Amino acid sequence: MSAAIVIERLVAAPPSAVYAHLTVAEKWARWQGTGAHLEARPGGIFSLAMANGATARGEFVELEPDRRVVFTWGWVDHPAVPPGTSTVEIELIPEGPGTRVRLTHRGLPEDEIPLHTAGWERYVPRLAAVAQGEDPGPDPGPG
Repeated sequence: MSAAIVIERLVAAPPSAVYAHLTVAEKWARWQGTGAHLEARPGGIFSLAMANGATARGEFVELEPDRRVVFTWGWVDHPAVPPGTSTVEIELIPEGPGTRVRLTHRGLPEDEIPLHTAGWERYVPRLAAVAQGEDPGPDPGPG
């Protein structure tokens, strides 16, 4: 295992708007994937269908409304990162009239870091766009 991936972005929206896009399936699917099944409670299901046919799966670990979401992450049929084997923490930090989103992904094998970094660098701006009321367009898929 290696160091964590950390991606930050200032979003021109309040924490409550960002939080909704992390806990409501229809809102999540607007910025990442083509469909989501979320049970936003500790121990609840996290499942995300990607445009390339891959499925990310895990479970919610912690939810602090408008402040923080933690869930496990992995890929169905991916032996290097199976479902639930890594952890994603998304912090929502009030900053002026907006929110600083800090995404930290821990527990990935070293050779998976570049791919997952590129993915989150693609998706965090899409999250920012939808939280700000913009349309990022259809998800073209990871990488």
